[in-house]
Amino acid sequence: MSIPINVDVLNEAALLLDRDAYLTDLLSRVTTTKSDGWLQDLRDGAVNWVRHSVIPNTREEEWRFTDLSALKQVTFNNVETFHGTSLQSMILPEVSQRLVFVNGVYAPHLSNITDLPTGLIIGNLDVLPGEVIREYLAQAEGAKEVFTALNTAALNDVAVVWVGKNVVVENPIHLLFVSVSGESAIISQPRCLVVAESNSQVTLIEEYISSSQNEGVYFNNGVTEIWVNENAQVSHNRIVREGAAAFHVGKTAVTQARYSRYNCNAVTVGGKISRHNLEILQTGEQTETTLNGLTVIADNQLADTHSALSLNHPHGVSKQLHKCIIGDRAHGVFNGKVFVPKLAQLTDASQLNRNLLLSSKSRIDTKPQLEITADNVKCAHGATVSQLEDNEIFYLQSRGIDENDARKLLVNAFATEIINFIPVASLRESLLRTVTSLTNK
Repeated sequence: MSIPINVDVLNEAALLLDRDAYLTDLLSRVTTTKSDGWLQDLRDGAVNWVRHSVIPNTREEEWRFTDLSALKQVTFNNVETFHGTSLQSMILPEVSQRLVFVNGVYAPHLSNITDLPTGLIIGNLDVLPGEVIREYLAQAEGAKEVFTALNTAALNDVAVVWVGKNVVVENPIHLLFVSVSGESAIISQPRCLVVAESNSQVTLIEEYISSSQNEGVYFNNGVTEIWVNENAQVSHNRIVREGAAAFHVGKTAVTQARYSRYNCNAVTVGGKISRHNLEILQTGEQTETTLNGLTVIADNQLADTHSALSLNHPHGVSKQLHKCIIGDRAHGVFNGKVFVPKLAQLTDASQLNRNLLLSSKSRIDTKPQLEITADNVKCAHGATVSQLEDNEIFYLQSRGIDENDARKLLVNAFATEIINFIPVASLRESLLRTVTSLTNK
């Protein structure tokens, strides 16, 4: 007996797949080289999710200030790897260990993973057995967000930092992602996995930078997963200095076990459109989370920071300070969420967004946000928007400083509060020079 086929059901199922032609085109350009069974299963699941998804638009609450229509107008091609890239201007002299990825592809000849302390493992996906990696890779909350799933669908390699139990890493580790644009627009999708086992400590410099020789169009879609286990400490410094025509979407997913400490210093000073999704999940009591951020944009740049901190257990402490310096016709966005459910009693959380507008046509959309159902907590949030004060400029002029230098001094002082948290002196100086050049346009 033949079974009748419901054509309407089939048509409906077909509509659910490949809902977004642009995403489908990006998927068609994905090439993978590693064929491990578990890795392929991971990619296949992500491909299926992307095929059911669409590129976010301004009708969605989380994206209503960030218009990605300019991204959808660009056709991105396969990654081109440039082995001749010079790192001389990108090397941090104080940092000896580094992993370098060029257009998302691991470059061992540019990396340095020698003289590692006992218990520290850094490298690419090959440095640890698959059964160890698979416990953590793509297992953090938010794995089904469309850009995160797109990154997983294209997963070829990973920058891996594994800090063993009771290991204290004295010197920072530099994770350097270099973008070198070619004749056509390219997409690269770098991935980081950081695991700090119990009682360990490590400092990371995660940096995205454009090659100085090229300022072409490219798209960086990066994902970093950080697992901070019991009583471990991770100091994470995330620097984005993309080219002027670049698109950057980054996800940082952090999972904190009890008694752990996580500190993030995030600085964004480049890119035509940049977005950073910072998501932190507390899985045990008495965690400490410190988030410091700085965005400096000019011209017609758009920079968006969305953070979400879920404090699900008692005695959590979090502090967040995010600053924006916005010039010309640039547009800054900040949306910070702190969730404190009923179980998270005795939580102490504070959040502040401070914004400095350097032009009458610059714009900021800010929404610090607390969602609290616990009844025994100490929480505060706020936002300020200001311009350079005439009386401050006049005071400096009265001390013999001309107007332009006075403005530069005030802007640099505003930025320095965040830049000073960066633990590497040469990087602090470089960032301050970049801030000065952007704000002097």
